[in-house]
Formats: sequence, structure tokens, C-alpha cells
Amino acid sequence: MLAMAEKPKPAVLLAGMASGPREVYESGRTKGMEWRQSQLRGLIRLLTDKEEEIFTVLYEDLGKHRGESFRDELGILVKSIKYTLQNLKKWMAPEKAESPLVAFPATAMAVPEPLGVVLIYSCWNLPLGLALEPLSGAIAAGNAVVLKPSELAPSTAAFLAANIPKYLDSRAVKVVLGGPSVGEELMEHRWDKVLFTGSARVGRIIMAKAVKHLTPVALELGSKCPCIVDWLGSKRDRQIAVNRIIGAKWSTCAGQACIAIDHVIVEERFAPILIELLKSTLKRFLAKPGGMARILNAKHFERLSGYLEDNGVAASVVHGGDIDPKTLSIEPTILLNPPVDSDVMNEEIFGPILPIITVKKTEDCIAYLKSKPKPLAIYAFTNNESLKRRIVEETSSGSVTFNDAVVQYALESVPFGGVGHSGFGQYHGKYSFELFSHKKAVFKRSFLIEFMFRYPPWDESKIGTLRHVFSYNYFLLFFNLLGLRR
Repeated sequence: MLAMAEKPKPAVLLAGMASGPREVYESGRTKGMEWRQSQLRGLIRLLTDKEEEIFTVLYEDLGKHRGESFRDELGILVKSIKYTLQNLKKWMAPEKAESPLVAFPATAMAVPEPLGVVLIYSCWNLPLGLALEPLSGAIAAGNAVVLKPSELAPSTAAFLAANIPKYLDSRAVKVVLGGPSVGEELMEHRWDKVLFTGSARVGRIIMAKAVKHLTPVALELGSKCPCIVDWLGSKRDRQIAVNRIIGAKWSTCAGQACIAIDHVIVEERFAPILIELLKSTLKRFLAKPGGMARILNAKHFERLSGYLEDNGVAASVVHGGDIDPKTLSIEPTILLNPPVDSDVMNEEIFGPILPIITVKKTEDCIAYLKSKPKPLAIYAFTNNESLKRRIVEETSSGSVTFNDAVVQYALESVPFGGVGHSGFGQYHGKYSFELFSHKKAVFKRSFLIEFMFRYPPWDESKIGTLRHVFSYNYFLLFFNLLGLRR
């Protein structure tokens, strides 16, 4: 396991981490399909061969049960990489584009090419998934990669550093261990793309340092993801909704996830029913130990317990609230209408505390959402098609999911990423390939036909001919070229 204290790395060593992969990339080795496929297969072997070790390190770092680890990280990764392997040939193929008739004979296409050497900063809450998901996309796109895992998940970081060189091309894919100073030093070097997953505070530092080399950056940041719960007439529908809310709050790294539900919005007359159903279902789901991960560390524990020490927030607790500093655990806690100016309502919670905010009518949530920064995700449990349409059309967020939560992260067919304060840049599936690729426009013409109206000396006739060309009026263009007039 990594030591918790950060060991300084000589700048020359980090410079080598940047220059070594670039030499490999410049040799052309990473660009071929065979290399890309072999690396992706290597990742699958790593995940399958080391399954038990992966369960162990995720438990050491976050107290995750093997079931949660398989569902949210290991299993989903294998599925995603296999999907990439199945589709890689199609993604690498040039995309045909239209070329104007006036340029005949000609062809136009967009050719995807690798960016070069990519730097990936992963986060601690999904320390395996948020490292290897973007890594697989960068490799699929033909890049060399340097991965900087989070030092806050030291067991997983050490696991990645020890095993990635055994399963992947160790000259083209590097893992750098260390804390904030190492992360900052890496940004002193030139990269062709940087992907950062983490807090907005550190994201700003990454952006500021990227200016030096005009490095393009993608940021995956957190937000307060709201969950709207409309009245559901069916008892079965209400129970399923509560199951999924609990799964997306307390069963996803104890709420320590950027896509976890941050707070619930519900009509005030339905709030008591929802709260009672949440209480009874939590009791069943978490009856046995190991149903919920622990808080990352003492610092985050103090931050979360500090929310509950606020007198106004403490008065709003309707369930839970017990804390244990020795085990870094906080009981699943439900708040009803905590003060709007409290920290718990203005900061991303990132923990097992769920505020429930009541409104007079469910439709009032639209104005509430529009008044807040754009979140990474909006969730809504409703059968009201008009409300669904309004949420999609009148609000902005990284994603919208109806009648479920968090599961959109598992889809390779749609992009994952934020907007505005929740980040920019999208990945997963083909979107990962595109994030780490450049679509190069390629246009080919022959010497067969030449039109002189495109060159000086200029006259009104040439300008008139150009008008026909730019309006795609080939009928009049043909007559014009024949010297005929309308």
C-alpha cells in the first residue's frame, strides 16, 4: 500500500514520464489497430485475473462490499471495454462527407486521428472505474497515456501502478503516483489532452496551468444532482422509485459520487409518505453490515458531520444522524426542509445525508432547477409526460434520467459529462474515442475540371457565377458557364 505521506518526485523523473510516452507515440506504434486491440484485451485480462485483489483494494480504500465494487466498477468496466473492442474498427474508419457538385470529381471525409500523449487524473470515489474507463478510450483512440490516480485511494493507486505495466505496453502507458504537488508538476509539461475528474477547486488549478501550453482540457466535476419525486399512483411504482433512490444515494459509495442524488424535491403533501417508505426500505436494505461504503477519511467525515452540527440542520433530521468517528461511518440521514442558507443546501454533499425539499406543486421544481447551477444529472420519478417534456426542454444538465438514477453512467450509447459548473467534455463508448481523437478533414480533387471564375481579375459576371455556386443553383450555373443568360 502507498504511504499516506506524499513523497516528492524529482522534476527530471516526471519529465521522463512525459517524454517517454511521446517517443513511443511519435514512432507510430500506438496508431495501428492491432496495438489498440491488444491493449484493450490486456485491460480485460487485468480485470479478470486480478478480480479478488481489486475487491480487496476497494475495500481497503472505501469499505466497499464486493457486490458494490463489481456493480459499479469491475463489471461495468469489462462490459465497456468489450463494447469498445467490438466497435473499434467502425470508429476508426473515415467518415464520408458530402462534396459539392461544382468540385466534381472530388471526395470529402473526416479521418479520426489520435491526439498524441494524454494525461488522465482520476478520482478516489470510483478509483478503478474513473481511471480505466477514460484510459480505455484514450488507448482505443491510439494515444499514449499517463495516468495519475488519486492519492486518496492509496491501495487502488498502488494496485494500478503495480499491474498496468504487466498487462499493457509499459513504454506507452505510464502510471504516476503522488499527491497534489506531483499533480501540479505534471501540468508543467506539454500534453495533447488532459482529462481531470474531481472537485471544481482543483479543476480551476488544472485549467490555469493548462494555459502555459494551450493544452485542451476536459473536466468532470461534481454538482448537486437533484431528484424530483412526483406522485406515483401505484404502490408498486412508489416502492421501485424508493429502491432506486436508495441505490443512487446510499448504495453508491455512500453518496460520495458526482452522479449520486444530492437532494430530493417533492410535493409537501406527499413528503410524509416518501419519508416513511425510505425509512422502511433502508431498514431492509441495510440490515446486514457491509451494505454501505464508509466515508473516505477523517477530513471528509468532519466536513459531513459538520453539516449536522448546524442547529437549523439538526432540527430538520427526520431519520438517522448517528455518527461514529472511529469507523468513519455516518448513518443514512434524511433531512426535511433544512435551512436554504445552510452549507448542506449550498455545497455538494458527497455523503450519506439526503435533504428533502418540499414544494407546493411538482411543477414548481422547474423554476427551482433553473435558479441553480447546471448539475451533472437531473433525476425525476414521474409518469407525467408533460413534466418530462418540460424538464428536458426547460432545464439544462449533463443528463436527465426518468424513473431511475445513476444507471445512465453504465450506458455506452450515450455521453457522460457535465455542462457549465459541472464540467465539460463527454466520454463513454464512442464518446470516449471521440474525446481523445481529432477529426481531420480530408478533401481530394482532381485536375480534370478548372473554373476561372474563382480567381481575379474580378468582374460582375464572376460574382454572379459565385452567387449561383454558393446557393447550389447548378441549373443557372450551367447556363452561365455556357455564356447564356436568364
